[in-house]
Amino acid sequence: MAKVIEINDPADPRLDDFRDLSTADRRPDRPGGRGLVIAEGVVVVERLLASPYPVRGLLGVRRRIEALDLADLDVPAYVTSAEVMASVVGFHLNRGVLAAADRAPAVSFDDLADRATRLAVLEGVGDHENLGSIFRNAAALGVDGVVLGPGCSDPLYRRSVRVSMGHVLRVPFATTDQWPAALNMLRHKGFTVAALTPRASALHLADAGLRGRRVAVLLGSEGPGLTESAIDAADVAVRIPMSSGVDSLNVATAGAVAFYALL
Repeated sequence: MAKVIEINDPADPRLDDFRDLSTADRRPDRPGGRGLVIAEGVVVVERLLASPYPVRGLLGVRRRIEALDLADLDVPAYVTSAEVMASVVGFHLNRGVLAAADRAPAVSFDDLADRATRLAVLEGVGDHENLGSIFRNAAALGVDGVVLGPGCSDPLYRRSVRVSMGHVLRVPFATTDQWPAALNMLRHKGFTVAALTPRASALHLADAGLRGRRVAVLLGSEGPGLTESAIDAADVAVRIPMSSGVDSLNVATAGAVAFYALL
C-alpha cells in the first residue's frame, strides 16, 4: 500500500519530481534532464500505475489520491492543497493529481517489428499533441506499435502522455536513425510499407489491398509531410480522398483513418 504523506510546504524537497513543470529548462520530463515520465489526472495516472514504468511517487489533492487504487503500490503518495500543488508545479492543475515514474527499458526496432502485424512509422512528427493523438488512435484501432524516425519528438513528454490519455504507456515504440533504410528492413520482415500522402498520383487507400496484410503506415510531419526519400522507399503511396477545397488532414486524424482502414 502506498504511504500517504501530507505536505504543506511547497519547498519540501520530497516534491522535486513534480517541480517547475512549466519551466522548459528545468522540467523533470526532459530526456536531457532527469527524463522522468509524468502522468496527469486520475485516468492517466491509473494507466501509468498499470504500465511497466517504475513509479516513483504521486502528488495530489486528497480526493484525487483517494480515487486511486494504491493497494499494490509501495511508493509515497503526497497529499497537499491545490494552492501548494500549483506552487510546486508552476500552474493550477485542474486534474488534481500527478504521478512520476522512471523510464522503462527501450524496445528495440527489431523486437517491435518481429512481433507486430500493424505498425505506424513516423517521420518528422515534432508536435507533442499530434504525437500523443497518434498513440491514442493506435491503441484504439489495433496498431501494435509505433516506430519513430528522424525529427520526431519524445513521446514521453508530459503533453504527449496527457493527450494520449496514457496510451503512450501501453503502445510499444522504438526509435531508429537508419533512415530510410529502416523501411527496407521492415519490407524484409514481411511488411508492406504504405506511405500516406495527399498527392493525386497516390492510390486510393481503399483500393490499395492492404487489409489483412502486415502493414507499416508511414506518416510524415504536420507541414511538408513525408520526404521524397521516404515515399520513394515505400512499397506504395496511398491517399485519403477528400472533398474539393480540402487538400490534407491533421496527421493524427489521417493516421486514424488509415488505421481504421486496416482493421
